[in-house]
Amino acid sequence: MAELPRVRVWAEALIRMNLDEGWTFAFDHAKTRAGLCNFTAKRITVSRHIALRSEDDEVHQTLLHEVAHAIAGPKAGHGPRWKAIAAELGYEGGRTHDGPVPTELAPWVGTCPNGHTLYRYRRPTRAMSCGKCSRRFDPALGISWVRR
Repeated sequence: MAELPRVRVWAEALIRMNLDEGWTFAFDHAKTRAGLCNFTAKRITVSRHIALRSEDDEVHQTLLHEVAHAIAGPKAGHGPRWKAIAAELGYEGGRTHDGPVPTELAPWVGTCPNGHTLYRYRRPTRAMSCGKCSRRFDPALGISWVRR
């Protein structure tokens, strides 16, 4: 698992090598996204919860992903310009994080009639059905939510 002080060193080195001196790094408390590039604040953040559950290479790939966003600019999204820059930096991942998330921190736990478990960090506000059981909303597969 990644150690936060080492992640900070990597992040600051990547920022120094690839971005202007206005950019900074910080850890955030996100629970489902691994990183963020904030163009307004000129800040790249990594989720401390996810970093602590991820291998070093996964966290390094997240940093490369976010630095590529900073270089490509706010309008690039995950389009061709961003992809080219990310590849040049050595990024090998996809558009989204698919590694471990801190489900033990989720205050809402849902279960479908077939036993699948879902986690939410915010109170569910509307009815939902199990996406593993059916691709369309099906009231018969409704999720029953319980607050921990």
